[in-house]
Amino acid sequence: MNESNPAEEKVPTGIAGLDEMLGGGFPRGHVVLVTGLPGTGKTCLALQFLSAGLARKEKGLFLSLEEDVPELLASARQFGWPVDDAVKSKSLQFLRLDPKETKQNLTRIQGELPKQLAALGVQRIVVDSVSLLNMLSDDEPARRTTLFTLAAVCRQAGATTLLTAEADPQHPEISRDGLSEYVADGVVVLGYNRGDDGRRIGLALRILKMRRTSHARSVQPYAIGARGITVDAKAVDFGPGA
Repeated sequence: MNESNPAEEKVPTGIAGLDEMLGGGFPRGHVVLVTGLPGTGKTCLALQFLSAGLARKEKGLFLSLEEDVPELLASARQFGWPVDDAVKSKSLQFLRLDPKETKQNLTRIQGELPKQLAALGVQRIVVDSVSLLNMLSDDEPARRTTLFTLAAVCRQAGATTLLTAEADPQHPEISRDGLSEYVADGVVVLGYNRGDDGRRIGLALRILKMRRTSHARSVQPYAIGARGITVDAKAVDFGPGA
């Protein structure tokens, strides 16, 4: 485990088992990468994180580069999260960025976003997903600049931020772009685990890193159900080869 700072304020994720693995939640102000293959629940975890903030009277912002806002609202509703009331009261806001507009997005991130975040006073931010920003540019310096600028803006706002990213199919514990891990203070990997019979496939979660706090390093099963994601932090560790 990493060395723990007893004074570090934790931000509950809204997922009891994950909070147990984290010793209470993400350290406040962290930028955390959630990476995984398609279907592992990255967007679900992100929405659940924002919903948990609403329950604590914390304002949230969802920056989407993939799904349109109506689709995201529908996804949240199916888990019973009160997003419609939150949107009406402006305690939860959605901002859609077109990933094809790379230069415009960088200008927006550098110029407009800091002012928007300051005006909104958000405590929780989700960016779903940074993979599209990175994949649509052949210029690695530009990708790096955009990603690091985005993270810096979120940190300056004092918000706790989740970035989602697609995992590399050949190496599921790292992001497809290979850059996102370097900007993040923490990395949570969502993946698949094949059962002992070689056929049954379950879901498994692992915290690869979380700066300035102690955390479990085991691989734990999780499920996506009617109320969102649940992590079984008491289950027998799947082991590093899961």
